[in-house]
Parts: sequence; structure tokens; C-alpha cells
Amino acid sequence: MAEKPEKEAYSASVDSTPPQTGKYEFYDPSKETVWTRLGLSLESFKRAPGTTGGQVIAGAHNVEDLNHLQADAPMLQQKMKPRHLQMIAVGGSIGTGLFVGSGSALRSGGPAGVLIAWILIGAMLINVTQAIGEMSILYPVSGGFYTLAVRFLDPSFAFSMGWNYVFQWAVVLPLEITVAATTVQYWGVDILPVAAWITIFWIVITIVSLFGTLGFAEEEFWSSCLKLIVVVIFIFIGIICICGGGPSSGLYSEYVGGRYWSNPGGLANGFKGVCAVFVTAAFSFSGTELVGLAASETPNPRETMPAAVKGTFWRITIIYVTSLTIIGLLLPFDEPRLLGGSGAAASPFVIALDRANIHGFNHLVNVTICISVLSIGLSCVYAGSRTLTALAETGYAPKIFTYVDKSSRPLFSVIAILAFGVIGYANVSATGDTVFTWLLALSGLSTLFTWLSICLCHIRFRKAWAVQGHSVEELPFQALGGVYGSWFGVILVILVLIAQFYVAIWPIGGMDPDPKVVAQNFFETYLAFPVMILFYIIGYAWKRTLPQRASEIDLDTGRKSWLTVEEMRAWRASRKEAPLHIRIYRILFSN
Repeated sequence: MAEKPEKEAYSASVDSTPPQTGKYEFYDPSKETVWTRLGLSLESFKRAPGTTGGQVIAGAHNVEDLNHLQADAPMLQQKMKPRHLQMIAVGGSIGTGLFVGSGSALRSGGPAGVLIAWILIGAMLINVTQAIGEMSILYPVSGGFYTLAVRFLDPSFAFSMGWNYVFQWAVVLPLEITVAATTVQYWGVDILPVAAWITIFWIVITIVSLFGTLGFAEEEFWSSCLKLIVVVIFIFIGIICICGGGPSSGLYSEYVGGRYWSNPGGLANGFKGVCAVFVTAAFSFSGTELVGLAASETPNPRETMPAAVKGTFWRITIIYVTSLTIIGLLLPFDEPRLLGGSGAAASPFVIALDRANIHGFNHLVNVTICISVLSIGLSCVYAGSRTLTALAETGYAPKIFTYVDKSSRPLFSVIAILAFGVIGYANVSATGDTVFTWLLALSGLSTLFTWLSICLCHIRFRKAWAVQGHSVEELPFQALGGVYGSWFGVILVILVLIAQFYVAIWPIGGMDPDPKVVAQNFFETYLAFPVMILFYIIGYAWKRTLPQRASEIDLDTGRKSWLTVEEMRAWRASRKEAPLHIRIYRILFSN
């Protein structure tokens, strides 16, 4: 009996009226052939004549000009399904940071340092995703957090952050292609030369990108499923080994428990080691913010985004924290194989399985690592192209990048990011490592700047929302920590930047006696900071814009929820009438 009025309340609050005809031109992709919709016909490469107006508008009956509201939508089509968005949130950023990078983190910080860093950075990321969830459900705009930074912060800062974000993904693409090529060599270095593997993986990424949003979303869904299955299997195997249930021929045939926390210990290099792990943990979470970009390509963010946002919490607590706790119990931080090596050879997952004398699973882990780096390569194309398109739409990039074709691909933006894959061939030459080191230095901190801007955007949004007479009760989704959670995120990002500065100048093992080496190491780590400032100066000199007062910020453009306080109260009241098990499920997994 409780569900019926709830459904009625929900349907009354949501208006999914198809776009009206009139002065606005809407595009109906359903009238195209299936090959055009998939992006496989010549027709699909033609410019889309207008927006589809495909986003659901909640409380549309409270708006006078519904036609304008439907036209005020991204050119990108809403192709993402709930399962795509949820798996991008749960498994999207799981990759070499967890499977390989956690090994160097264990070596530098010890098992206690790893847990401290990952838990704190994870707590920050939960607040970041809650903040972006609140804003992107209300404003599912093209470019996500970049476009929101233009509006709520400062256009010059957004210009700087946006271009930094584009370059980050553009540079990571050839790096991931190269990592994939070296990972395959785990099965033999003489199968094909590195250049051939680079070509193969680049072509694969290009082909999947041809399918646009749908290709990225489907690949992320299935690769995330694989990553989650592998991690869960490892967790069960790890627990058995810790309890002494491993093969008699391995090192875990007797109870291990917390042996390695006592000898060699919980911390490897004291406070400095924890600072170094903070940085590694932060970069292992890179890509978590992609959920905010994907909001503009889902038809009803109010229905699908809360589950995706809460999925981040479960990924951090179950996948990262649990698996890293088990790694810290299975391996001492002075394990020789944690120092050096690449791909599966340096993965603590594989090292633990080798110590247990469990054969075969190492190959599955290596396949997963290979698929993970390809997945991140596709994320590079997706995130970089969408942000570049948003930069063009706001006047901070050439207008050619606003081109969106009939298959919903920002065509020239995708081509621009894919072109960076050529840099992967630099690894074939002797100077390849040097080239990559400095390219990565140019955008190495951009993830932190992005998280900082999301938190600051949320703080400014809440201020403008209150100053202009709105109530938080109007919001279709409220961030768990409110503005306090965003302030926590700001403080922690600043602390990570300070920790990065500290270990850049005084690295583990001591400062090099050669000042030139010290300077080089510092700029390899911190070059992105002066580059960010330079971009800000360029943006300000170009457009001469300053931050707006809270009372002047535009809160209506791109808004897709116009429900009143009374309507939201009625909706929430109807939700409370649901059975207890349904309410618990919603608290944990949905809205």
C-alpha cells in the first residue's frame, strides 16, 4: 500500500514531455538508421542539427517556458544507462594504481602508512563525489565540473583547470598505451616488438572510440565487472592464506595474522613515508570525478546519479581498503620484489600469489592489468574530449571543438585526444623516458586541482543558493557532509599538495648532493603548479573576468529540477512510508 502513493508522487514530480516544436530545433536520433546511431555510417559523422532535449525535467510544471528549458541541454545524447553509470563509479578508476602502484606504496609507507593514506584520501573522495552528485543532478551540463567552475568560481581559474585536465588525459593516453604494451611482454618479449603492440592498442582504443559514448560505457561496464571479480577472488584467497589455509608448498600454510606488522613493522619510513603514500593514493583515485562528466549523457540524473555516487563509497571501503589491508598482512614492506619491476612482476597481488605458490591466477591478474590500462586509455579519450568540447562552448578553445555529430561524438575533440597516442612511440627511442617524464610533469597535479575546484564549486553553489532565497530542501539530492564535507575536501587537497612539495624536495633516502638533480626532481613532481598559474594569467589576460558575487551567480541555466519545497517534502514523506528494508537499501545504495 505504501508504494502506490510514492510512485504517484514521483511521477507527478517528473516531467518527461518530449521536446516541443517551435523556434528551437530539436534532433530525434530515433529517425536515423541503426548504423548512424552506432556511428558506423558516413551519415553519422555529419553535425547533429540540434540537441535532443532528452533530459528529464523534474517540476517542469513550475516553469513558464518549457520549450526553452528543453533546448537548454547538452548537444551530447543521453545514451548512458544506469548500469553504465554505476559501474563507472564502482570500478572505473581501479587500475594500475591498485594492482601495481600499491606495491611501491607499501615499500615506501608500510602497511599502516598505506591504510592511513588510502582511508583519508578515500574519505575526501567520498565528499568530492557527494558534492559533484548534488550539483550534477541539478545541473547535468556539458563539461560537468569545468562548466560549473566557470559559473560558480572564476572563468580564468576554470580555464586554467580545464586545460590542465585536458592535457592530463591527453598525456596519460600514450602512457597507458605503452604500459599495456609492456604488460603484454609478461608472456614473452619476443612475440612482437613494443612499437607493434603500441600500434595494436592505439587502434583498439580508436575503434572503441568510434562507437562514442556507448562504446566507452559498455567497455567500462564489462572491464569493471572483470576488475571487481578479480579483486573479490583475491580477497577470499588472501583471507584463507592469512589464516594459514594456503598450499603446503607455499609460505602461507601456517597462521600469518599480523606477523609482518610486528616484523619488519607497520611504518616503513616514518612520517615521510606516509607523505609519499598520500601522493600515490591520491593519484590511484584519478578518474573518480568522471561520474560528474557522465551526468550530461544520462537521461534522468536524479534517478541514476545517487546510486553512482554512493557506489564510490563501496568501491573505496570494500575494494581499496579491504584488498590493501590483506596485501599489508600478506607481504612485508621489505619484500625484495616490491622494489623495481613493472606490470605484473611488480604487482603485490602477483607477488603474494607467488609466495603462496598458487599458479595460474597471476596470468588472470596480468590480463586484468592489461584490460585496466586499456580502460583508462578510453577514459582519457572520453574525459579529455568532453572537457575540450566544454572549453570550446565557453569560448576558451577553438570553435571547431564544439562539433558534435549525429552519433553524439564530439568528433574533432576525440580526434585531437587520440592524436596524442603518437607520443607512445617515443618509448621506442632512448629519450622516451625523459619525454614522458616532462609531459606528465606538465599535468601531474591536475587531478588535485580538479578535486579542489569541485569542493570550492559546491561551497560557492550552496552560498549562492541560500543568498538567492532557495532552501536546501529544494535540492533533489543533498551531499552527505554538506559544505562541511567540501571544506574537509579542500583542506585535505591542500595537505596533499604540501606533502607532495615536502617529498619532492626531501625524498625518501635523503636529498641528492647535486643541486641540479634536486631542482630536476622537484620540477618533475611540481611543474604543474607554475603551469596552472601561467594558464590562469593567460585566461585572465584574454577574457578579463572576475568571480561574481553570490547574489549574481546564474542558478537557472542548465537546471533540470524545479521542484518546490512543498513538492520535495511530499516526495520525501512518501518515501518514508516504504518498508524498512527498502528504506535501508535506499540509504546505502540509492536516493
